[in-house]
Amino acid sequence: MTDLNPHARQMADESMVRNLDAQARAIWPQEAELIRRYGLPDDIRILDAGCGTGEAAWRLAELFPRAEVLGVDIMDSHLDHARTRHARLSPRLRFEHQSIFELTAPDGAFDLTVCRHVVHSIPYPDRVFAELARVTRRGGRLHLIPEDYGMLHFARRALDPRDFWHEAPAKFGAATGTDLFIGRHAYGILAGLGVTDITVDYVVVDTVRVPRETFAAILEAWRDGYVESVSEFTRMTLEQATAYFDQMIANIRDPRGYAVWMVPVVSGRVP
Repeated sequence: MTDLNPHARQMADESMVRNLDAQARAIWPQEAELIRRYGLPDDIRILDAGCGTGEAAWRLAELFPRAEVLGVDIMDSHLDHARTRHARLSPRLRFEHQSIFELTAPDGAFDLTVCRHVVHSIPYPDRVFAELARVTRRGGRLHLIPEDYGMLHFARRALDPRDFWHEAPAKFGAATGTDLFIGRHAYGILAGLGVTDITVDYVVVDTVRVPRETFAAILEAWRDGYVESVSEFTRMTLEQATAYFDQMIANIRDPRGYAVWMVPVVSGRVP
């Protein structure tokens, strides 16, 4: 059987904690407005599937002040971090060790099921989406951030970042059995499951809408957590891969520079 957690080493690295924090700070202000659009009451049951360190789970608990929020993940270190950091919201906010391939909840247990920054790092996303739909009540909402690493754009300087983003995600994904371009495929998977009212929006993480240091922190965490794997699975050496990241980080920090990451947000209603 294919490894169900092929990015485990990267997920366990300390850089992932920094990454999840920076991504939430960059994305949530725009994402929250998309969630408000669903028109859900504030006393709902919410599942954050693949919750990591709980960066979205606690924000969801505050967005819906009477909701019960359950975050599940298989990384115990992340769950411990989440429980410690967000204890003030307990027991309304809980964290449990569960695999999103086989959730323990009965059918239709949640009104809103969220899965952010996960499905690009695991195989069989169709199985995961089907499981998320199973535990969501009829008429309930799925809210997904399926990353797509073809949607990052940086200025060309000594190096052309297009070369990096063309090769690295494809080779790393092939080596790990994962789809790092899943964002463009999520709509079709949901449609195949019979999900209705599917929407695709984009959070724009760029140097206009997001503080440059927050955006740079995401790239720094990616560099620190993934640069060795990039050099392992591509033609790039460690030094070359690092140079690409360093140039992109400098582009973000340059007061006259522009860079953008288009983050897909895909939603649908469970029939």
